[in-house]
Amino acid sequence: MKVSYQRKKYWNEPTQKAWELSYLPEIVRGLAITSGVFLRNMGRWISGKKGALTTYYPEETRWDYAPANRGKHVLTQRPDGKPQCIACNMCATVCPAKVIEIDAGFDPTDTAHPKYPVRFEIDYSRCVFCGLCVEACPEDAIRMAKETPGLPSDDRRQMWLTLEEMLSWKPQRDVAKPYPAAGAARKSGSAP
Repeated sequence: MKVSYQRKKYWNEPTQKAWELSYLPEIVRGLAITSGVFLRNMGRWISGKKGALTTYYPEETRWDYAPANRGKHVLTQRPDGKPQCIACNMCATVCPAKVIEIDAGFDPTDTAHPKYPVRFEIDYSRCVFCGLCVEACPEDAIRMAKETPGLPSDDRRQMWLTLEEMLSWKPQRDVAKPYPAAGAARKSGSAP
């Protein structure tokens, strides 16, 4: 004997009447809500008031825009204008999308940190803006500014952020871990 499956009945299961099963009232109700919002916004636009969701970015930012938004990458600078980065590659290692490329150079005159980035590039066509590179940096050399970069492009080569652009766009010198002065580094290195 074959037993047919019977679906379990719940105590709070909604019941629909014949009028609701026709779906016509719900369609009319949805159209009424949509046209009401449209006409209200159109009336504001005609009268010169700003619409409900219109924000004139970048002149204005929305009120619900996150204050700690992760946007464009910026490299902090030493007092002499060089990047604070010591080319340790920790940001490139922790990046989940593997978009950071760093080539290190050697400066024998800098006794505190002789490594520096010769090439520091970020591929914005693949960046997920997670902020892990900022957290991983031991020198507070990379930050993410609140402003979003101009990403739309029809050429992927234009979406690479270079070392020069990261140093020149809104330069920041207020590092949490200041770079030692040249004289102080030599004195501490020569002390017994």
